[in-house]
Amino acid sequence: MRTRLLPLLIVLMAGVLLALGFPLAASLAAAQQQKVVIDRIDDTVRFAGLAQYVTQRPTGPGRLREDERLTTLEKQLVRYHDVYGIRAGVFYRDGDVMANAGNFLVPEEGEGDEAFREALAGRGSHDPRQVWPWQDRRLYVASSVIRDGDVVAVVVTDSPTEKMREETLHGWLVIAAGEAAAMLLAIGAALRLTGWVLKPVRVLDATTHDIATGRLKSRVAAAGGPPELRRLARSFNEMADHVQDVLEQQRAFVADASHQLRNPLSALLLRIELLALELPDGNEEIASVRTEGKRLAQVLDDLLDLALAEHAAADLKLTDIGELAAERVDAWRPLAEDRGVELRCAGLAAATAWADPVALSSALDAVVDNALKFTPEGETVTVTVAADGEHARVVVADGGPGLAEEELERVGDRFWRSGRHQNVKGSGLGLSITRALLAAGGGSLSFAQNTPHGLRVTVTLPRSAPPSS
Repeated sequence: MRTRLLPLLIVLMAGVLLALGFPLAASLAAAQQQKVVIDRIDDTVRFAGLAQYVTQRPTGPGRLREDERLTTLEKQLVRYHDVYGIRAGVFYRDGDVMANAGNFLVPEEGEGDEAFREALAGRGSHDPRQVWPWQDRRLYVASSVIRDGDVVAVVVTDSPTEKMREETLHGWLVIAAGEAAAMLLAIGAALRLTGWVLKPVRVLDATTHDIATGRLKSRVAAAGGPPELRRLARSFNEMADHVQDVLEQQRAFVADASHQLRNPLSALLLRIELLALELPDGNEEIASVRTEGKRLAQVLDDLLDLALAEHAAADLKLTDIGELAAERVDAWRPLAEDRGVELRCAGLAAATAWADPVALSSALDAVVDNALKFTPEGETVTVTVAADGEHARVVVADGGPGLAEEELERVGDRFWRSGRHQNVKGSGLGLSITRALLAAGGGSLSFAQNTPHGLRVTVTLPRSAPPSS
């Protein structure tokens, strides 16, 4: 869940930071340009003040005085260009040059021409389009020269934008660094937040898995996380306590019922044997009653074993399952030979796992016994031991008729038996007892079809030490 929640939070926070960063960057660029434009407006207004008395071409009696003012204006423009590198000029309405510096002329088109026409129309200074750091453009600002209420000339400045663009880019880098730092802080906060929120969920998931695998005493520590998850943890613990109580009552009932029924059943079987003495030998009815009585006794024994298996705690030890499997195969080989079935052991000769040796022996006995029951003469039952990084496995594959796909989902359920195998001796509780014995130690039992035919039963055991060990 964290791998899905964390990217979502990061994307949302990145979106918020970008939504704030782009307008801030645009505002910074606009502020830098506005600062330059205001400076140019001040300059053009100053030059316009000098030029308003030199607005007529120098002819007539006042020519000498106007020549002096024109010379002063030209000197100011030249000095302005030399100091700041900004070209400037004062132009009559028809575009002729009154005074200029750097051979500057009114641009015939583009922003310079637009600025000139705006000022010529008396509409104030032209507002240049925004210059971005990647645009190598110049900045044109114009002001009107007004005399007797009329626009008689225009002052135009042509400014380079390299410095302005460098300052804008530097500001953007500062913003980007701030955004990156904020993003790192946001990622750290998201990690802490998701860890805080999901810690109770992880604990709840682990506890649920423990209970599902038979460790019914596992509980959730209701600490940390949001209040809703703490309430969920407490509710889960209450539910687990109730389920455990119900299961304990069920197990106690099964164990008590099995124990209480054994005495009257033993007495009944004894009476059947006494009655058989009064009847002729080979009586089919008494033989059938005797068989059913023994079958009922076996069911009661299995029920008691199942109740004890589900209730008893496992005594886990580091066990050599390869050696134990070979020992159980040797113990069952005489019966297999008597039935004409080849029983062999394959795989690893030594493999360790954490298990209760007594419970594991009983489980392997039940699985091997089940395989021999359904394997016909001339076929093979193979017990294979394997191990990987986290688990060790004992696979019992038989050459019997096997089970259909829909039957594989039910095999191991209490009292369930395939309709095709009702004539085979058994109570339908053997594999249920095996599953309970393995679950108590953290193991599991699974079933699959064997190739080319038969059933494959896999006993899986953990190789890592249990938490309580």
